[in-house]
Amino acid sequence: MAADRTTRPPLCVTVSCEVRTPVRVAGLGPWLAAAAPARARGDVAIAIVGDARIRSLNRQYRGADYATDVLSFPAGDAPWLGDIAIAAGVARRQAARAGHSFATEARVLALHGLLHLLGYDHEQDGGEMAAIEARLRKRAGLPIGLIEREAAGPVRPPRRRTS
Repeated sequence: MAADRTTRPPLCVTVSCEVRTPVRVAGLGPWLAAAAPARARGDVAIAIVGDARIRSLNRQYRGADYATDVLSFPAGDAPWLGDIAIAAGVARRQAARAGHSFATEARVLALHGLLHLLGYDHEQDGGEMAAIEARLRKRAGLPIGLIEREAAGPVRPPRRRTS
């Protein structure tokens, strides 16, 4: 039987953890492949890195001397889409402030990073990336997306009720 030409090649995502204290990211690759927009085809590598490493990358490639949460490095050549670096410590702190798990935060950041690999730029596109991120994260069952969260200001964890 001939291959169906309307079926898109899959997005292949590999995930590595490059921090001393491993973090649980089970299922992140398959999840991102399923949550990705239809035009996302090819290979992507996600590295979970330490805050010092992402700070160094942010300084080297963006001229910003602080540990950010996620960086994307588009390859520009099919089938390689590029690399995504997620800062474990920053993600852990953001997850705690948002009141969800590290795994959920890693998904929020991976989706955001993938959209950057696909050429979207929320700082210059008049809301196009924000709209796509919101649609994809709702479909994937994620809480508020990264762009929406940044626009809303600091996130506070839910208050604990005392009796």
